[in-house]
Amino acid sequence: MTLVQLRHFLELANTASFSKSAVKLHLSQPALSRSIKSIEDEFGHQLFDRVGRKIELTAFGQYFYAQARDLVDRATNLKQSSHQLLSGQTGKVRVGLGSGPGALLTSPLMKYVASEFPKAHLEIARGHTTLLVQALRDRQLDALVLDIRSLNPSSDLEVEGLCELPGAFMCRKGHPLSKARQVTLAKLKDYPVASTPLSDEVARILVDRYGADAHPDVLVNVRCDEISSLLDVVRSTDAILVAVRSLGPDLVALKMSPELNATAKFGWVSLRSRSESPLCGYLRTATKEILSGH
Repeated sequence: MTLVQLRHFLELANTASFSKSAVKLHLSQPALSRSIKSIEDEFGHQLFDRVGRKIELTAFGQYFYAQARDLVDRATNLKQSSHQLLSGQTGKVRVGLGSGPGALLTSPLMKYVASEFPKAHLEIARGHTTLLVQALRDRQLDALVLDIRSLNPSSDLEVEGLCELPGAFMCRKGHPLSKARQVTLAKLKDYPVASTPLSDEVARILVDRYGADAHPDVLVNVRCDEISSLLDVVRSTDAILVAVRSLGPDLVALKMSPELNATAKFGWVSLRSRSESPLCGYLRTATKEILSGH
């Protein structure tokens, strides 16, 4: 028994006429009769009784009709929903964002999905790199956007670089250092320094530029995974933030001596063993476009 045969049966049940059904189905009457008989032979019961020139469903045929209608409807819905899923119109994607990417991408990505894929589902998780990577490996997340310098290389991870964004030491407007022509590390250390957890690569750059006292373990007084909280602190106190410059457009970038010349390298991280859904692919492209605007 096939879906085609079920559709033949349903059409015949609706018209109660072999001739009318054959015309609608673009079949000869003998071909339609063979299709119906094939179902009857498979189940060992008649589907129709002949009443004069017309036919009507048997008791078994009435039961079979309800089941066949449900199966054909389900098959039609499956085809439609599969098309929508493969075209990215529907589906569910769970994306993990590190602290910097989270501040830059959370709202834009939600707006993108709401406007371009209103029937799709997007879940965003934010947190520390280690926890996000574990959630990815546990299949609780489909992809991550991280500062990939904080990521330990691993053969099971696929990493695509998205962009590099310059970092800076930043303070509020009106801060004692905001108008200084040059800021040395010694001047900087007169004030509390805030940051998210920094990668070993960034720590190396800081030590190379400014000496051992610039290592994050020594320099940073206030550390938090949530960049929005750090921004609130810096906007309302004399604390200085070290982060991606575009995260604090209202803040003043200090003129460090020597210059910092450090960047955050954001990347899209997924599991090599996992196929990417169409919707996830659209999100990856959108993420790259959003970050390119910074």
